[in-house]
Amino acid sequence: MEKITKIFTAAFAASMLLTSCYTYTTVVGKGAQSNVTVTKWNHYVIYGLAPVGVSDSRDMADGATDYTVTTKHSFVNGLIAGITFGIYTPTTTTVTK
Repeated sequence: MEKITKIFTAAFAASMLLTSCYTYTTVVGKGAQSNVTVTKWNHYVIYGLAPVGVSDSRDMADGATDYTVTTKHSFVNGLIAGITFGIYTPTTTTVTK
């Protein structure tokens, strides 16, 4: 029984340590034409399965036709998700106009 507990603990620790941040970028039109950025958090629960509050990139672009949208799961987002054991899982959306 002790061997199974050690294996389970090692597998759990490896799964927590080997997670990574991800970034997803979308270019709309010709892409960003300046360095003006707007950043908002997206709010999800239950390991990101249920959205609670998701930002709208079109509203964040404020009428611009050329912009770049970057959605990422940063270190801070991952830290918060880890502290809450995945109950609350935020991501960050940045729109560069």
